[in-house]
Amino acid sequence: MVIQVNKIKEQCENIVAKTGRKLQCEVSRQEGSGHHRFDMMGKRLYKTYNNLSNIIVRISDGTEEGKEHALLVNAHLDSTLPSPGAADDAISVGVMLECMRVLLATPDWSPRHAIIFLFNHAEECLQDGSHLFSTQHPWASTARAVINLEAAGTTGRELLFQATSEQMIEAYSHVPRPYGTVFANEIFSSGIILSDTDFRQFEQYLNISGLDMAIVGNSYLYHMRKDLVENIEPGVAQHMGENALALISYLASDKSPIPDLASGYSKPRTVYFTYIGRLFFSYSFATAKIIYGLLFLASVGLVKFTFTEPIPKGSGLWTAQGNAVKATCLGVAGTFIAPNVVAVLMRNVLHKNLSWFSDPLAPLLLYGPACLLGALVSQYFFIGKIHERTAWTNTLLMQTFVAFGLQWMDIGSAAIFFMSALPLFFVVLVDTLFASGSGDVALISYVLGQVFPVLTSSLIAIPTLEVFVPLTGRMGAEAPADHIIAILVAILGAPAFPLAIPLMHRFGKQALLRGIIITSVLAAASIAFFSAKAPYDDMHQKRIFILHMENVTTSEQHLHLAASDGAPGFEILVDSIVREFGTTEHAPAPVDMNDHNSDWDSLYPFSAFLTPFKVPLAVPKNYVSPWVNERKFSIYAIEDEKDLVGGTRSLKIKIDHPGLIWTVIAFDAHVLKWDLDDNPPDEFARHHVKEASFYGTDSYELNLVIKISPETNPDGKLHINYMGLQEKGIWPAKKAVKEQGGAAMELFERLDSWLDKTTGGTVDALLMGCVGGVEEL
Repeated sequence: MVIQVNKIKEQCENIVAKTGRKLQCEVSRQEGSGHHRFDMMGKRLYKTYNNLSNIIVRISDGTEEGKEHALLVNAHLDSTLPSPGAADDAISVGVMLECMRVLLATPDWSPRHAIIFLFNHAEECLQDGSHLFSTQHPWASTARAVINLEAAGTTGRELLFQATSEQMIEAYSHVPRPYGTVFANEIFSSGIILSDTDFRQFEQYLNISGLDMAIVGNSYLYHMRKDLVENIEPGVAQHMGENALALISYLASDKSPIPDLASGYSKPRTVYFTYIGRLFFSYSFATAKIIYGLLFLASVGLVKFTFTEPIPKGSGLWTAQGNAVKATCLGVAGTFIAPNVVAVLMRNVLHKNLSWFSDPLAPLLLYGPACLLGALVSQYFFIGKIHERTAWTNTLLMQTFVAFGLQWMDIGSAAIFFMSALPLFFVVLVDTLFASGSGDVALISYVLGQVFPVLTSSLIAIPTLEVFVPLTGRMGAEAPADHIIAILVAILGAPAFPLAIPLMHRFGKQALLRGIIITSVLAAASIAFFSAKAPYDDMHQKRIFILHMENVTTSEQHLHLAASDGAPGFEILVDSIVREFGTTEHAPAPVDMNDHNSDWDSLYPFSAFLTPFKVPLAVPKNYVSPWVNERKFSIYAIEDEKDLVGGTRSLKIKIDHPGLIWTVIAFDAHVLKWDLDDNPPDEFARHHVKEASFYGTDSYELNLVIKISPETNPDGKLHINYMGLQEKGIWPAKKAVKEQGGAAMELFERLDSWLDKTTGGTVDALLMGCVGGVEEL
C-alpha cells in the first residue's frame, strides 16, 4: 500500500512539473499507540492498541488556505477472520485509489479544499485505526466532513445509510446514481442493526458530519471465506466509484459547504429518498409537516365530498368512518398475528426455523400468505356493516393521518405513508368518473391506487430484507429470529397493499370466505414447502466458530464449538464432531455464555450471540507447552503499592504475549483510576480489555488504581482471566505456515476437511487456536 500511494505522489509531482497546476500530494505513514472505550450491544468494553499504523494521502492546492478545511475519505485495509475481505473493504480501498488517479488525471483540476484519503489499518478490531488517526494525527483537526466507504455484501448499489447534516445530504444530491433513504438512516441510527463503522470514531473524536455508504446486497458473504473477487457483482465498484468521485469533486470545489462546517453542525431535519432509479428528493421536516398536514385536511374535505350513504343507513359520515377505523385496525392486527402463528408453527412444532434464510425474499413467500389470511379473517365479521367506499376513503384518511402524525414527531420515515396517500388522494378524486351508480369504487381505481404503494414499498422492502434476513439469521440461538422476520414482512407488506381491506368489502361474505379458503391453502402450501427446505447451501452458509483452547493454568485442552444461529441440527453436528475428534462418546451439554465465560473473550461482546459447547481433548503424555516456556504468555504486576489507610492498590500490569494476537484480559474490580479513560465505572464490576498490536509487538502495560473494599475485595487481589489467539494457529488464514501452528492447526486441517465433506459445503467455520489461563495478582 505504501508503494501504491508513493506512486500516486510521484504521478502528482510529475503533473505539477509539466503543467504547473496547483497541486500538492503528501503521504504520511502514521504509527502510534492508544486506548479507547468501545461500548456495544449494551456491554462496556475497553480497547488498547500498540504500534498500529495508517497510511494517509492529502491532496491540496499546496496553500495553507487550501489545507485549512479538508474532506476526509476513509476505508480500512484490514479484514476480519476468516474473510479475505475482497468486498469488506478492499473494494473501497480500490475506489479511493482510483478516485485519486482520476482526479489527478483531470486536466486543470485543482482542489479548493484539501482531500485527506485515510487508509486505516485496524477497523475490524473495533476501529482502532480510525481512533488513532482521529486522536493523534496532525491533519485530523482540519477535517470538516467525512465520506466513509464500507461493504457488508457483494452485490447491488451501495446504500447511503448514515447522513448526519443538512449540508452533506445536499452534497449527496449531486451524485449520478443516488441510493439512500431517510428510512435506512433512521433504522441504523436506532441501534436495531448491531453493527458499526469507522464513522463512529470520526463523529465522536472529530465532531464532524458526513456520509456513511456501504454495499449491502448478498450480505451472506459478509465476514465469510467467500468474500472473494469472483463473488463481487460486476458494476458494483463502478457504481460506488462514480458516486464517490462526484462527492469528492463537489466537496473539494469552491461550491463546497465544508468551510461552513468548521463551526460544527446540527443533526439533519430533512426527508430524503431515492425513487425510481436516479431520482433523489429532499425537503425539510418543516416543509413535510405543512405538506402532510394540508394533504390530511384536503383528504377530510374530499371524504365529506364523496360521502356515500353508509351501512347501516342513517348512521352518519363519522360514525361510518369510526367503524371503518375499527375494521382497518383489526385488519392490521391480523396482518401481524397470522405470520407470527406461522413462525410458532415452524419453530416450535415443525422445528424448521430459519428455513427462509438462504434467500432474502423467501420470507415474503413464507409469511406473505399468512399476512393476507390474517387480514381476510379479520374482516369477516365486518362484511355488510361497512360500505366499500367508506373503507376506501377511510384508508386515505388513515394514511394521511399517520403520515402527518409521524412527521409531527420528527420521524422522517413518515414519507412512506405520504408517498402512498398522495396518489391515492388523486385516484379518489377522479374515481367519480368511473364509479357505477351504486356508489361502488371502479376497479380501475384499485389498479391506479395500488401502483405507487407497491412501487414505494418494493424500493424499501428489497434493501431492508437484503440486510435483515442474513443478519437476523445470525443473531444467536436465543433470538426470536423467525418472529422478527415475520413482523418485518408484516411491516413492509401492510403499506404495500392499502386497498386490500376496501376490496374485501366489495364482494360480500361468500366471496370473502372463498378468499379465506384459497389463502389458507396457499399458506399451508408455503409452510409445507419451507418445511422441506434446508436453510443453508454452499453460498448461504451456516457460520460456526471453533476454538482449540490450551489452558496454561490447568494444562488442559478443549475444543469449543458454537453457532450464531438457532437453526436445528447444530447439536447433531456437534455430537458427530465429538465422536470423530473428541474423547467422549457424546457431546456435553451447552455451557452458559455470560461475561465470565472467558474462553470466548476473543469475540466479546459478539460472543453473546453464541451457544457454545466445550469438548475435552486428549493431551499427549510427552506434550510440553511452548506457552509456558520459550513463548510464555504471562501477566504480572510491577510498581505495585497498597495504601491500606486510603483503601487503594496502585499497580502496573504487564502482559507479555509472544506469538499471540488479539489478547484479552478480564477481571472484577472497583477501578478508581486507569489510563484507558478518565471515567471508569464507579462500582465493583467486570472489565474486559482487548488488545490489538502491529506484528512484532508482544507486550503492553496497563496502569490502574483499584479500591480495596471489605465487602467485595478485602485483600485487594486481582483475579485475571486472560487469553489470546495463536498468530500461526488460525485456519485457513495461516494455512501456508500450518506446520508452525502446532496441535491446533493439525486438528483444524482435518476438521475443516471433515466439515466440508460432511455438510456438503454448507458450513463456514472460523477455526482459531487459543491460549488462555488465570492469574492472581
